[in-house]
Amino acid sequence: QIDPKDYTFSGLKDETVGRLPGKVAGQQFVIQNCENCSIYIFDHSAMITIDDCVNCQIFLGPIKGSVFFRDCKDCKCIVACQQFRTRDCRKLEVFLCCATQPIIESSTGMKFGCFQYYYPELALQFKDAGLSIFNNTWSNIHDFTPVSGENNWGLLPENAVVQDYVPLPSSEELKAVRISTDATRSIIPITRGQRQKSSDESCLAVFFAGDYTTANARKLIDEMTGKGFQLVQTKEVSMKAEDAHRVFQQHASEFIPLLEKGPVVALEFNGDGAVEGCRNTVNDVFSGTKVFVSESKASASQDVDNFYNFADMQMGM
Repeated sequence: QIDPKDYTFSGLKDETVGRLPGKVAGQQFVIQNCENCSIYIFDHSAMITIDDCVNCQIFLGPIKGSVFFRDCKDCKCIVACQQFRTRDCRKLEVFLCCATQPIIESSTGMKFGCFQYYYPELALQFKDAGLSIFNNTWSNIHDFTPVSGENNWGLLPENAVVQDYVPLPSSEELKAVRISTDATRSIIPITRGQRQKSSDESCLAVFFAGDYTTANARKLIDEMTGKGFQLVQTKEVSMKAEDAHRVFQQHASEFIPLLEKGPVVALEFNGDGAVEGCRNTVNDVFSGTKVFVSESKASASQDVDNFYNFADMQMGM
């Protein structure tokens, strides 16, 4: 028998509370009427509602469905979810991983950054919540109630440090979770999203489904960002033969047989020399693995557009 009290934080003030990995295990959770609290859900859940919270720091592990903030203000959050919504909120600062377009409504002073966090159980919790670490539209915000001449939301500074917003938990119980907020260890690859690109040269790299797809994609990200290129966006999506023709064009036939194994993982890198840098890295590091990489600077921006237009239609964006 499930006791709702085990899945609720209500009416707390000046407290640090949380749930350890394995303690929520896919249930719904409710957070309401909390003030000046630090709240940590180190587990996956079905959905979470956060109502009437003021001046709280909140970490929410992977949420299979939606997270809904209502009537909250002056909160700092780290959130991973399928759907993100706010209504009647003001001054929320959120490091977000969201599989669909985040929506704000009647909300002001909202600031967003890319989710970055690590603890050993987190990767499996993403899987249990049915979320891909590569599907993150954190900066593609839809404002339901825009006000002419005003902007209700913006992006956090690029050098924003997670721990300055949501510090590590201070309670003995929660200290047991082995957390790292080092960006290079983040479960979610840190992407630029909608920020201004530094160069007019981008490159598309696509990995096909297999035992090492995630590890390979992460390795390429590490290699490329280590060389000073920027990761703009990532996507994991299933493709059919006709999609391959549209995206890979004359090379489609060599990749079509690989599509039946499962979804592809696509990465967009940006920076002067990105195409050459990416092709060289793939040749050096992944010699035995089939990877699609843009052929030239001239074709690369078309590759990126073709792929992401297709992917956005797939995801119903």
